[in-house]
Amino acid sequence: MIELPDLVAGGLAAGTLSALALGGGLLRLRRQQTRQRAEISALRTQLDGSLRAFTAEVEHLAARRVPAAAQRVAHPHLAVPGPLQPLTVGTPLGIALEHVLLALQSEVASQRTRVDAAAQAGMRGATREIQAALYRLQDALRRLQQRYDDPELAQTLFQLDHENEQSLRRAQVAAVVCGAWVGLAREESHLVDAVTGGQARLAGYQRVKVHNHLESGTALVSHAVEPVAIIVAELLDNALRHSAPDTDVVVSLEHVHHGVCVTVDDAGLGMTRDERDRAQRLVAGDAPILLTDLGDPPRMGLAAIGRLTRQFDLGVDVSSASPYGGVRAVLRVDSHLLSRLDPADRPPAPSAPRTTRKSVPAAPAPTHAYGTEDAVPDAPGHHTPADGNEDRDGDGDGLPQRRRRRTRPAPAAALPEASAPPASSRPARRPEEAAAALGALQSGTAAARSGAAAAPAAGAPAAAHDTDHTHDEGGAAR
Repeated sequence: MIELPDLVAGGLAAGTLSALALGGGLLRLRRQQTRQRAEISALRTQLDGSLRAFTAEVEHLAARRVPAAAQRVAHPHLAVPGPLQPLTVGTPLGIALEHVLLALQSEVASQRTRVDAAAQAGMRGATREIQAALYRLQDALRRLQQRYDDPELAQTLFQLDHENEQSLRRAQVAAVVCGAWVGLAREESHLVDAVTGGQARLAGYQRVKVHNHLESGTALVSHAVEPVAIIVAELLDNALRHSAPDTDVVVSLEHVHHGVCVTVDDAGLGMTRDERDRAQRLVAGDAPILLTDLGDPPRMGLAAIGRLTRQFDLGVDVSSASPYGGVRAVLRVDSHLLSRLDPADRPPAPSAPRTTRKSVPAAPAPTHAYGTEDAVPDAPGHHTPADGNEDRDGDGDGLPQRRRRRTRPAPAAALPEASAPPASSRPARRPEEAAAALGALQSGTAAARSGAAAAPAAGAPAAAHDTDHTHDEGGAAR
């Protein structure tokens, strides 16, 4: 039988062991809890840091990257800033943010195009009404010009007609930029008439000097007349606006291998490289044209050129400098847009500059008046005559050739009075030519108009008040 003290001692020993075990367990739990608290604190600190970094990244996205991405839609040369933390690149967060920017740019471009299309539609409707009113005013002015012969009134009507032409040009350019058709259809016309017609639509047309080096009769097919006139008018307008008022703008019309080139040289300040590149992009017509890209107020001249070059297969280059320090603009008209008119049947407008090309005259028929010519012993050898002038019937392949021989004048006493040469060999001016010259001042009544009534027309635009023949062929703007 176990005694009571032994039982107490055993219980105390067991309690002590249990307490020690419980204390050890509590100590382990406390250490584990401390470790967990440290881990939780570290995780919380890391989470707070990640949250601050993500917040900063989102704020950077909203404040810097999103506006830059939206601006890049309209200005592709702008750069979009990268993530705030370089380590974000390539991570799921960085990829997600890039997707946000791409989706934003796509939506901005879509909405921008839709809004611009609506604006262009509204402007097309407005310019259509304006053009119709200006056409009616133009017809009224032409009827008044034909009805009245008062010099002062004629001068006033010419000035009003020229102002109306300028307003009509601006409305027409705005309509073209917004996708409308160029306007009235034209008949085949001399190319020089289309150039002078574009010149007549401008203020300061007197500063434009046109040098025509084309073959006589070089013309445009009907659907290219008005586009060429519009393009020339806009190129000349730019040249006149950006050059000093005391300088000239030189226009040259030249044949090239694939057609004809109209070169416009001004003596302005020129353009910077960025301006030249932007102008070239506009006139090339490769990219879609939006009104919001044209500035405030919109500068529509180059944009209209770009529309027309794309629609009518023309070519315009403004990337070169002119010999006078300004800008050289070249309009190229390919051969498939060229035609030919017989100058005898349909001559150019009387105010158009005549071509500088010299046509080779046909060889005159031989008179065989051998009695009045020197007997040249070596004539069968076809030596060059003393004056150097010659008319060849052969082409240099051994066929006989005829050459002019100098005629020795007979003594003055031996010449009969009736056979004396006339005082002037220049033929008299034909009545048709005189009527055409007067017709440049006022159509329909030119042949009957006196010289006194023609004086007011001297201050009127050279091509804007040409004959109805010129206007019908696209020589003047409508």
